[in-house]
Amino acid sequence: MTTLLVRNAAILVTMDEERREIADGGIFVEDGFITQVGPTDELPSTADEILNLSGHLVLPGLINTHHHFYQTLTRVIPAAQNSNLFNWLVALYPIWAGLRPDDVRISTQIALAELALSGCTTASDHLYIYPGACRLDDEIEAAEVIGLRLHASRGSMNLGESKGGLPPDSVVEEEDEILKDSQRLIETYHDPEPGSMVQIVIAPCSPFTVTQDLMRESAVLAREYGVKLHTHLAEDVNEDVFCQAQYNLRPLAYAENLGWTGEDVWFAHAININADEVSRMAASGIGVAHCPSSNMRLSSGIAPIQRYLKAGVKVGLGVDGSASNDSSHMLAEARQAMLISRLGSATDPEVHGKETLLSARQALEMATLGGAKVLGRSDVGALRPGMCADFIAISLNRIEFAGAQHDPVSAVVFCHPLNVDYNYVHGKPIVAEGKFLSLEIEDLIAKHNKAAQQLINR
Repeated sequence: MTTLLVRNAAILVTMDEERREIADGGIFVEDGFITQVGPTDELPSTADEILNLSGHLVLPGLINTHHHFYQTLTRVIPAAQNSNLFNWLVALYPIWAGLRPDDVRISTQIALAELALSGCTTASDHLYIYPGACRLDDEIEAAEVIGLRLHASRGSMNLGESKGGLPPDSVVEEEDEILKDSQRLIETYHDPEPGSMVQIVIAPCSPFTVTQDLMRESAVLAREYGVKLHTHLAEDVNEDVFCQAQYNLRPLAYAENLGWTGEDVWFAHAININADEVSRMAASGIGVAHCPSSNMRLSSGIAPIQRYLKAGVKVGLGVDGSASNDSSHMLAEARQAMLISRLGSATDPEVHGKETLLSARQALEMATLGGAKVLGRSDVGALRPGMCADFIAISLNRIEFAGAQHDPVSAVVFCHPLNVDYNYVHGKPIVAEGKFLSLEIEDLIAKHNKAAQQLINR
């Protein structure tokens, strides 16, 4: 048995049932799981590793519920800089058609390294395009080197332009191939046990890129194996127009008709959702990956987060793809979530003047405990006995926090987003003293930038 003692944290934010924030706090860890949480003087005094976090704020590791790692290769593409969702996709599909397995691997590592530095310990990725012999295996194998927990979504597209979909036929697959590969991935990699490092998710891309049959059969397959279901939904007004024209249904009703309801389902974005639909989502147990930066970047709208939280809908945060956010920073996303919710409240008649504004602590809860609930995990998202030792620490002795000593917990959201000083996953260091440990970042960046240029020129 290996042990870890974390001690002397200025404040330890637990996100436990009482939402305790412990001054001079710490945790004791055995074989990657927390066994004790409390003031430092109540914890054991010895361990195999002792981490003194005096002057640091300690939080549960942040949980990213929606991403597209491969898009780090196509950040800030000029033709897609000033476009809404559909035009953005049309500009980028031809570039993504040139992806190769090595591109998936290097982009996975860049995205996860960036996430780790921003405080993320568990990341869900949605890989839905598989040209040039690419496989989800490439992502899973590359992620193992980084050391973050991965929810790898086997995405898919099978509705090409010739059949009325948005993507070019060159980047879609056949339904039978998708389902067969999805089953293989579940049987090969999915680990449902507490502390698991890899879980598989079944994730057809969106209403305008997949057929109804694929949506139905994906749900059947996922439930046969007990894995989660994920898709983009209600992201953009053009999606609503598409669903109305093709199916005479709004996006949520379209998904409901295909069996996409229940605790095992979560949607990315879920912006264009009305009050009745919020109630239906809450009753069903559907979760939401809120992606505020991407939603602003593509002018998609403001998700009704206050309505979701009031109704009891599970809400986590997602940085979304690095070509629609151009960043993979979880603390920045928590800040954006707080700010855009406040902006949305000003024009929402059901919220304005009736609710308090979304708080920094609520934003942090979405980034931790909320994300865990969305992903269906009860072993991460909080610091309490029995949970995985996934935690981050941020020094409070920084210029960005000067004058904010009266509430350091809120300061980490209100003030300028920072990289973390420490990031531990299952009791193992991923970031220490602000440095990423498993790979040389400079070399990784150079290889990634070379791959990005080759992809653009392909």
